[in-house]
Amino acid sequence: MKAISYSRYGGPEVLEYGDRPQPKIGPDGVLVKVRAAAVNPVDRKAQAGHLDGMLDAVFPVIPGWDVSGVVVQPGVSVTEFAVGDEVMGYVREDFLSRGTFAEYVAAPVRTLARKPRNMSFEESAALPLAGLTAYQALHRALRVRADETVLVHAAAGGVGSAAVQIARHLGARVIGAAREPGQDRIRELGAEPVVYDESSFVDQVRALAPDGVDAALDTIGGTFLKQTLDVLAPEGRLVSIADGEVIGLGGRYVWVRPDAEDLAALARLAEEGALTVRVARTYPLEETAEAHRAHTEGGLNGKVVVTVPWTDPGEAD
Repeated sequence: MKAISYSRYGGPEVLEYGDRPQPKIGPDGVLVKVRAAAVNPVDRKAQAGHLDGMLDAVFPVIPGWDVSGVVVQPGVSVTEFAVGDEVMGYVREDFLSRGTFAEYVAAPVRTLARKPRNMSFEESAALPLAGLTAYQALHRALRVRADETVLVHAAAGGVGSAAVQIARHLGARVIGAAREPGQDRIRELGAEPVVYDESSFVDQVRALAPDGVDAALDTIGGTFLKQTLDVLAPEGRLVSIADGEVIGLGGRYVWVRPDAEDLAALARLAEEGALTVRVARTYPLEETAEAHRAHTEGGLNGKVVVTVPWTDPGEAD
């Protein structure tokens, strides 16, 4: 099969397009014919070696954790999926090796759910990691309830925009923080925007929520994480997905995990029209390095997705 891989840590320059062995599937996995895979910040971090203390890398590594595609072979113990099912997944295992930037990926069933019927393969590939991060932070860590006020950082980004929509679906009022270019997007999602400015951020939030916010989801860390302490209500809850210092500040640090039930819940929200994904740019598989460069440059107002042309699975290597 054709795939993107790297044999040493580095930036986009280490990515190579070529032939790799088609992955084998275990009893509890399925072989997915990839139609699309999304680029995420963690892909760049893993590729640069920043996760080396957490995850072993079995070189050559095929990068990527987000995927959508079609099941072409279920494992012998799999009853959840059949040949021809359209699925999406956050296919993260406990090591780096067989990722999603390839024609085929072996995916444990715990990482998959059925693709939303009203989403394209490109849109559904962009949903799992960002959507699960937001869903698990809001439901499990922050336990957001109806009529609460929630502050979401980087609310126009992948995780942030999903968090705004999920919190709104829960019945919460949402204040969304973003740079100036993201303000319109935040309004479109039904949140009240504030602009990142170190000298006025706290005052902006306090003007909207004089008694403080009930819950805050930090996605950027640093200065604005610390300033968030000044806008929390007395019993306010704080979670960060970006900065471990949140623990010392009395909050919680959250790392997303694959969860089939949570992923299925995201699919239901999408089918109900309560959750959408914006794809800014797509690239063919052989141009994955360019996709990574575009993602690094930022400013795209949406997700970057790599597409894989459909071929007859019977023709696979």
